[in-house]
Amino acid sequence: MRFSREQESAIRHKDGPALVLAVPGAGKTTVLIHRTYGLIHQHGVDPSSILSITFSRASASDMSSRYRRNFADSPVPDFSTIHAFCFSVVRDFAKTSGKSFRLIEDEGTSINKFSIVKNLYLEKNGYQITEEKLENFFSHAGYIKNMMLELKEYDNARSSDVEGFPELFTAYEDFKKKNRLIDFDDMLGIAYRLFIKYPGLLAHYRSRYRYVQLDEGQDTSKLQLVILRLLSEPGNNLFIVADDDQSIYGFRGAHPEGLLSFSKDFPDGAIYFMEDNYRSSANIVSVSGQFISQNSGRYKKTVRTNNPQLEPVQILRFRSADDQYSYLVEELSNISNPSEAAVLFRNNLSSIGIANALYANDIPFYTRDSRLRFFNHWLIKDIESFLRLAENPKDKSAFENIYYKTKGYISKSMMQHVKGKGHNETVWKRLLSFPGLTEFYRRQINELDLDFRRLARLKPEPAIRFIEDSLRYMEYLKENSQRSGYTFDYLKEMLYHLGCIAKISDNKDDFKDRMRKLEAIFSNQNRNKTGVALSTIHSSKGLEYDHVYLVDLIEGEFPSQSSIEELNKGSCHLYEEERRIFYVGMTRARKKLHLITYDSVNGEGVKASRFLGELQLQHKKQ
Repeated sequence: MRFSREQESAIRHKDGPALVLAVPGAGKTTVLIHRTYGLIHQHGVDPSSILSITFSRASASDMSSRYRRNFADSPVPDFSTIHAFCFSVVRDFAKTSGKSFRLIEDEGTSINKFSIVKNLYLEKNGYQITEEKLENFFSHAGYIKNMMLELKEYDNARSSDVEGFPELFTAYEDFKKKNRLIDFDDMLGIAYRLFIKYPGLLAHYRSRYRYVQLDEGQDTSKLQLVILRLLSEPGNNLFIVADDDQSIYGFRGAHPEGLLSFSKDFPDGAIYFMEDNYRSSANIVSVSGQFISQNSGRYKKTVRTNNPQLEPVQILRFRSADDQYSYLVEELSNISNPSEAAVLFRNNLSSIGIANALYANDIPFYTRDSRLRFFNHWLIKDIESFLRLAENPKDKSAFENIYYKTKGYISKSMMQHVKGKGHNETVWKRLLSFPGLTEFYRRQINELDLDFRRLARLKPEPAIRFIEDSLRYMEYLKENSQRSGYTFDYLKEMLYHLGCIAKISDNKDDFKDRMRKLEAIFSNQNRNKTGVALSTIHSSKGLEYDHVYLVDLIEGEFPSQSSIEELNKGSCHLYEEERRIFYVGMTRARKKLHLITYDSVNGEGVKASRFLGELQLQHKKQ
């Protein structure tokens, strides 16, 4: 295999600290595994003394597989994640000390971190935590630990949208400590404290691993980097491969500042620049390089390529979000190999409208993200309950789910009356038999009865609009969104995507069938990876495709509204991370990159992402 001069220099590095700064498509992982081989076969380093750390289990497995394929005659050193390494430290210490810990990451176990926090939250607040807030809790908790912060420091620096976060965090930590439970982030903190408290333990691992290598160093947290630096001392044989421009996990505690201070931390350290992009066309390299150069907190790199000019990067502007889907269908249906195409987006919810359009047109696809809360979301269940009650006015369970979410002022006592045993009447007749019913309520109930009769006659899309407007469900959402843990805009977006599915459904049975089939596709995302990839940009990191379509490029969505608000206050930290996320999305493309925006969604006007203006490209209005 032939290497560039830059790659060769990095591969030949033997002793002392080194930072390899590599642009997208520069062959970062290739350099790391060939350097590993060189240490073993050219310098006589014992394979068991080399520890290579990467960001995820999938990446560690891929590196190990690639090493085996390239060097079938070579013993395979340790390729691991930082969490797996730290867990081995904790586990080994537990064996010798007699102290045991129980890992609580698996949702399938009776006691896991999710159930613990759910119970603690219910105990403290009197109602259930939403799935979104649960995820936010662990994101915030992980950030505190990975950034080595005290709770009070974090509470002052960053606000949490989880009610009573400090108290909940403290209760969670106390519960784990009392019951000797640990989660993934605890592994890191415990391993670090063990190294500090027991010098002999640290010395053992230092003698075991003389060479420490870190792939995807830009995704490493402050705590993770501290652990690896401790481990590599005193020889400081720490070899880091990274691209600070691709640091996109700030919400998990990714700490690119640790890379920026490399020369200060290691005055004798070597820095290698790998600036050749072997992946993308010259068009894509030029546009993406100019774009990311606008960030201030970064190493200055000159991204270049010998690849030819191909199709220019295009910005496509449509009248509506619906037109975006029509365009994707047209484009993707003409690609000979759909597996060479990807549709990327900032937020997971975007996948629904795209999946619906592709499914309706028999275009094969798969989804890469597993934590999509759409089909089982309470809002979707509400709409299903409205439709069920319209079909069967005797369906008490459907009525119980939505009686307080529609017009009519139905009380709890009225609901209990409806649920009374031994009655086979419609819910409306049962309500009219409620003792002491006033004329006002009688009119309301009769009107609801008529409304649900109308609803039963409507096709799926106008039915949903009728629920939103005539039955005042949208009014309910607006008044209660904050209490539910979701923004009103987010809930409206969910209804929009549900409407997209309803729009192409001939009748309510067809609508239900489409919903079931789409849910099955999303739940099987890890089993069938053929066709067009639908992915968040975060999940696409490390991957590449001939054809890439970045969609939903609208202001407030991408960049996020929170990053814009922070920028307006004078802080560019979040905004520059949003720019890095956009850059990562662009650089997944080998040959073709289309950036897609629109003027309206569901009849409401929106603005194109300001990032598109930063690209200095001509918009093509469709």
